[in-house]
Amino acid sequence: MHNKTIAELSRGLKEGKFSAVELTQHYLNRIKKHDQQLNSFVTICEDSALLGAKAADKALAAKTAGPLTGIPIAHKDIFCTQGVKTACGSKMLDNFISPYNATLVEKLNSAGTVMLGKTNMDEFAMGSSNETSFYGAVKNPWDMERVPGGSSGGSAACVAARLVPCATGTDTGGSIRQPAAFCGITGLKPTYGRVSRFGMIAFASSLDQAGPMTVTAEDAAYVLQAMAGHDPKDSTSANVPVPDYVKGLNQSLKGKTIGLPKEYFSELPKEMMGAIEEVIAVYESMGIKVKEITLPDTHLSVPTYYIVAPAECSSNLSRFDGVRYGYRCADPQDLQDLYCRSRGEAFGEEVKRRIMVGTYVLSAGYYDAYYLKAQQVRHKIAENFKQAFSEVDCILAPTTPTSAFKIGEKVDDPVSMYLSDIYTIAVNLAGLPGISLPMGFSGKLPLGLQLIGNHFAEESLLAFAHQYQQQTQWHSKAPVNI
Repeated sequence: MHNKTIAELSRGLKEGKFSAVELTQHYLNRIKKHDQQLNSFVTICEDSALLGAKAADKALAAKTAGPLTGIPIAHKDIFCTQGVKTACGSKMLDNFISPYNATLVEKLNSAGTVMLGKTNMDEFAMGSSNETSFYGAVKNPWDMERVPGGSSGGSAACVAARLVPCATGTDTGGSIRQPAAFCGITGLKPTYGRVSRFGMIAFASSLDQAGPMTVTAEDAAYVLQAMAGHDPKDSTSANVPVPDYVKGLNQSLKGKTIGLPKEYFSELPKEMMGAIEEVIAVYESMGIKVKEITLPDTHLSVPTYYIVAPAECSSNLSRFDGVRYGYRCADPQDLQDLYCRSRGEAFGEEVKRRIMVGTYVLSAGYYDAYYLKAQQVRHKIAENFKQAFSEVDCILAPTTPTSAFKIGEKVDDPVSMYLSDIYTIAVNLAGLPGISLPMGFSGKLPLGLQLIGNHFAEESLLAFAHQYQQQTQWHSKAPVNI
């Protein structure tokens, strides 16, 4: 059962080939058997999952089930889940039991999904390898000595290992797409504002966006359909109509144009370039035009991001002070000691690094020189994309410069770690949707293809991804050792 897609599982449930309880138990058994070595889950909700599966079976019997009724799902541990620990990969929140559900969780519950548990992640979503988690590094199921990517590494790893057919993730600078590429799955980062951020613990509020991580683009369409929509609880939520993503998967793409930004291909490894050329050939065989475009300010995206994101992180994480909730140091001498020791003891090195950088660039003497300048460059990057989308319907690029690197390889070199997101960051700065899907292998490690769309063009983006997957089999490959 675990090799079936969401679409196939949904049909099987409705045709009575298996029950939601049987399906849920099957995946729970796989988690118990395999996750000890992967470390992709931090919480498993066996009892509540089986109760949810029983409710799904009642809906299936009553013929009131939707397409996601009875489908098991895992949530990244950044989303608040009522009555279940939500730690965000940090010692700071290791004792926090959320009193409410994030809107995304509520929507997926209403759609009939069955939550199996919460997935491991980089601390407060800060990292590109899932090595900064308080709960330890997640392993890549394709090679246990490699990282799964981050910060949604736990979600990517458990979907790739077929421990769950779908998981939620968040993407601030590539944290859905980069781990999806490293783990050989499909990961969709929607347009900023398309999915509610209410109940999602904030890292960088103008960049964070939730999205689905699945085996196929078709599955991502099913899940996004349930996740998307305006939320009055979230001031950044866009009040834009939600199209039928599943229906749009087979729209005609003949005569559409894909853009290849020359800046993304100048220093690609040979194997990555070879895989991209094969992708281009597939699209051209489908009657899609391909042309070179330019995004001239691409080289400024990484430095811009690492000013904007830490500045927002510094502001957002100031709420974790040892007073209201979360970790509190033992026997503080006074209020200042409480603040300093609680934060010093509970935050990891990467989080502290970004708080310090962010506080510096927001300080009175440096705000204009750094933060304001970064926002001006961010506007230029967005204008580059606006110009590009006046010429093309979709942009094609690699998701990452290389395949997954080894655990520990970059942990002491933050700059090298940051550069693993070089092809994804600009999409977040511009608020655009992007999707990563498998396009081949380097040895036994997956390679990821990135497609970038215009604002709120997820329907078209999913069609480009789905129709590529109809012509190839890379998405159907799974690790053989699990």
